Amino acid sequence: MANKTFVLDTNVLLHDPEAIQKFEGNDVVMPLVVLEELDKMKRFSDELGKNARQVIRFVDEIKGDIFKGIKLENGATFSIFVEDKSVQKEGFPLPLDSNKHRILFCAYKLKQMGREVVIMISKDFVLRIKAESIGIKAQNYESLKESFDNLYRGFRKVELSKGEIDTFATKGFVELPGEDMIANEYVRFHCPEKSIAMGIYNPKKKRIEQVKGQTKEVWGIKPLNDEQECAMDMLMNDDIKLITMIGQAGTGKTLMALTVGLRKTFDEGVYNRILISRPIMPLGKDIGYLPGTKEEKMYHWMQPIYDNLEYICESTSGSGNASDTKQWIMESEKIEMEAVTFIRGRSLAHTYIIIDEAQNLTPHEVKTIVSRAGKGTKVILTGDPTQIDNPYLDKDSNALTYVVSRFKKEPIYGHIMFEKTERSQLAAIAAKVL
Repeated sequence: MANKTFVLDTNVLLHDPEAIQKFEGNDVVMPLVVLEELDKMKRFSDELGKNARQVIRFVDEIKGDIFKGIKLENGATFSIFVEDKSVQKEGFPLPLDSNKHRILFCAYKLKQMGREVVIMISKDFVLRIKAESIGIKAQNYESLKESFDNLYRGFRKVELSKGEIDTFATKGFVELPGEDMIANEYVRFHCPEKSIAMGIYNPKKKRIEQVKGQTKEVWGIKPLNDEQECAMDMLMNDDIKLITMIGQAGTGKTLMALTVGLRKTFDEGVYNRILISRPIMPLGKDIGYLPGTKEEKMYHWMQPIYDNLEYICESTSGSGNASDTKQWIMESEKIEMEAVTFIRGRSLAHTYIIIDEAQNLTPHEVKTIVSRAGKGTKVILTGDPTQIDNPYLDKDSNALTYVVSRFKKEPIYGHIMFEKTERSQLAAIAAKVL
């Protein structure tokens, strides 16, 4: 069977700088215009700049005639395609007035030159459509991609008899040999007689243990449904070092994470500080392009965090004292707001880290963040993979979906998927019908 020839778009390499090495045994072609685009990106200090530099270094270290093709360790052959401007571009129906069309022309020309199977790999849907329209096969980049629709939920409901639930409540644990459980997965037991009980799977003892419910209220915040109760219990567990929480706006993800962070940092002293961050997506560049001090630049991007903090302060101190409590928290220097861009390179020990809107991160970006966690640090990722602002990510290729799929069997990891909006009756109805 003939080798396939994969032509890589720039956005693929910015999404995964190791993409060149993911096409084992086939031909991988990088149009020269892609290298030019990466060269323009390399000066940026954000994750895209980092990825561009990584790809350029990889290409620079390859020894041999890179234009004729060089064998890589995985059996693939890598080459750079250079346009011959003297050759007439007969048959190619699109103007070469954009880099996207020049990349597409590379795939078109390779097919004309006799390559049997030429496939354009791009995360740009429009470019893939254009490729198909001129007879070039096109695919989205599937590596680092997991199915959101089949995603582990972190919570299940199991029906038992009333006697079994009573025994579970008395003994504090139950074994369910027929259930294929995952570490730190929560279970809600129920029966026709309306008895209920909540448990969590202990992978070491291979049994479901009772959730004691010692976290009925934290800083004035009470769990309002089963998922919030499980989230609160999971966040309070110091043995769980990485947590993901997925749900629509208003389900309480960020509120739960921030509330427990305040408890663990200010009351119990488990962590030295709280670090909160969100991806800066709307500008497409980091906050350095905004006027003002770093704090002034961050304020508007972090407004949802400040709103949650104010709500917590009102719940614990009353509306009349909320501003004083909030001021005391901010002046304590135990809570820090930071752009995701500036987390890379830091070593964060004894820190409670909240990454909000994590669905707008790539798998490589979240790897960079989680790998910053030092001794005694806990990382919480929150977001909604169905609401993505990054143009090259979708519900299957974003950081949240990726982390859940890769970490779900790890005993230091916990996950919960929220289903019910608790912000208000109006918000709940809007989430359902709009």
